[in-house]
Amino acid sequence: MKNLLKYIELRISLTHEDRDLIKNHFVVEEIEAQTNLLIAGKTERYIYFLSNGIVKGYKNINGKLIMEHLVDEQNFFSSIESFMSETPSLDYFETVTNCKILKISKPDLEILKSYSATWKILIEIITNEHLNCKMERVRDFQTLSAKERYLKFIKETPNLALHVSVENIASFLGMEPQSLSRIRKQITF
Repeated sequence: MKNLLKYIELRISLTHEDRDLIKNHFVVEEIEAQTNLLIAGKTERYIYFLSNGIVKGYKNINGKLIMEHLVDEQNFFSSIESFMSETPSLDYFETVTNCKILKISKPDLEILKSYSATWKILIEIITNEHLNCKMERVRDFQTLSAKERYLKFIKETPNLALHVSVENIASFLGMEPQSLSRIRKQITF
């Protein structure tokens, strides 16, 4: 809970009542590595905050896994479209390592939003941060070489670079594992 409170307080001020609301509406879970949090075809019922660990999010397109999310600790994640529209997800989310997550259901999120405008502001801030991250990722695909994308990845997310498989990193960066292996051999630290 401490990590979630710290994350939020870096963005907005919280009252004692706000902290109590968080404690009452977020559920804490410890989950083992390689556990499915969501399977395509199921409706996403939660938004998650990853307090500790690593989670991957992907789609299975004609038997090929396309890595769309590599989530490091201290971040929110979810199949947002499924969560918001209450429709079946196209996404899979799976823990890579043992994880500690805090999750909130849509009804509980609505309670927070109805409590005060502070929650609407926080949701807007977090949504904008994630949209900016997605736009930067698209821009990187358009302007950076595969090697430059990998170098940026290891610089900005060293924990992911150390704990996620080459296959998953390659898919996330839009390349084949063999290409990533060649790039890694070229780099000396």
